[in-house]
Amino acid sequence: MSEELLDLNEVMKIRRAKLLKLREANIEPFAYAYSRTNMTEEIRSDYAGYEGKTVSLAGRLMSLRPMGKVTFCDLMDASGRIQLYVGQKQIGEQAYEVFKLFDIGDIVGIKGQVFKTHAGEITVSAAEITLLTKNLRPLPIVKQAEKDGEKIVYDAFADTEQRYRQRYIDLNVNPQVREVFIKRSRVISAMREYLDARGYLEVETPILQPIYGGAAARPFTTHHNALDITLYMRIADELYLKRLIAGGFEGVYEISKDFRNEGIDRTHNPEFTMMELYVAYQDYTFMMNLVEEMVCTISEKLNGTLQLTYQGEKIDLTPPWRRLPMFEALQQYSGINLYGKEREELAAAAKQLHIPVEKSWSAGKIIDEIFKEKVEPNLIQPTFICDYPVELSPLAKRHRSDSRLVERFEPFVVGREIGNAFTELNDPIDQRERFETQRAAFEAGDEEAHQLDDDFIRALEVGMPPTAGLGMGVDRLVMLLTDSASIRDVIFFPTMRPEQ
Repeated sequence: MSEELLDLNEVMKIRRAKLLKLREANIEPFAYAYSRTNMTEEIRSDYAGYEGKTVSLAGRLMSLRPMGKVTFCDLMDASGRIQLYVGQKQIGEQAYEVFKLFDIGDIVGIKGQVFKTHAGEITVSAAEITLLTKNLRPLPIVKQAEKDGEKIVYDAFADTEQRYRQRYIDLNVNPQVREVFIKRSRVISAMREYLDARGYLEVETPILQPIYGGAAARPFTTHHNALDITLYMRIADELYLKRLIAGGFEGVYEISKDFRNEGIDRTHNPEFTMMELYVAYQDYTFMMNLVEEMVCTISEKLNGTLQLTYQGEKIDLTPPWRRLPMFEALQQYSGINLYGKEREELAAAAKQLHIPVEKSWSAGKIIDEIFKEKVEPNLIQPTFICDYPVELSPLAKRHRSDSRLVERFEPFVVGREIGNAFTELNDPIDQRERFETQRAAFEAGDEEAHQLDDDFIRALEVGMPPTAGLGMGVDRLVMLLTDSASIRDVIFFPTMRPEQ
């Protein structure tokens, strides 16, 4: 009876029995190491150079097709797959009897010659095959067939929750998933290369902080036993990086894990990756140009193009990106001019737009909610939304031509924000006043309001030069560049509710 028709527990019992037989034959089913000479892709991409030569490979058996005293297999390593030919005549009768105890999912080492079958398939004929790790929990078997010239996949490991929980299976049976994470690594490498080439210094700042800040978010809280103090996992790197600018560094960045105690959806995970950059003597206009150039550079290195398709939507990253002031965007997409309106007028406008308003919301919060509902879904092509109200940006410098606004922008693509940038506030008196306003909001019930950080104020009093700052969501950028629908698709191990 085929394994897919057996109860999983029964299959696992059979595999344990095979394990016992191997040990009775003095064969160690969990090896210490194996010396290999090549990866499968090397052989497939240069068959002429390897034909007739002996190679040593290691990887996982992904199929077994026995034909009496001969078995064809597929071996998968980190670079791809290749066919194996395992014959009793080639490896010997005793070794072939042992090989019959191998299963799909076992990790093996193989030594043999490279050739092509009559069907033209590049294959390695085994002279030796060694069990390196016995598979005791069978992998889902993904089948493929051709219909009208197209490949059809059957029995795929497609349950999204199980894929996220058991990423080790997902990576083995869904090759496209592995490719997404390879691209993620390349995005981060390209970003680091871009910033390093411009002389910016990569630094590290604390994850555990006595005062959290740099963003509007609720923190995760922990306790340090030796010092008997409450600490918070960072929600952003901003305040520490700006301390370094006050300390004399003129360009610093950090690619880091940040943590926010918030909900989970397609674009939010409580643990996420952020890149933050601070450059002295520059402003937010400089940073807009840098974001455009950096994203385009990464896209060209990763995909070889600035023309993308995201979930069926055609996206053109070619500069210059549209630059749209926030209140112009609000008027364009809501039909209402909200600039200069008081809280009650804004609440009435929200009601007119069928957006519920809570009593604790400030004028800035109402504007933000209207923006999320009416503007964001329309920002499909790359757009810089700029010049936000002061209430929404307690760490940004007031606009040089309108004191009710700040010099801030957020880049949007496919209806979602992928970054946040300011001309940084470096006036310690103004900064303290804004922190006090935020504290009042916190005491009124806004759990995401900024905390008052006296040491950061002290750093500004020492003196921080004019500075441009940027935070970019690495996960969201990877989503865009890999056409991934959910942030969970680009995080190896996303946060999940524990299994029952």
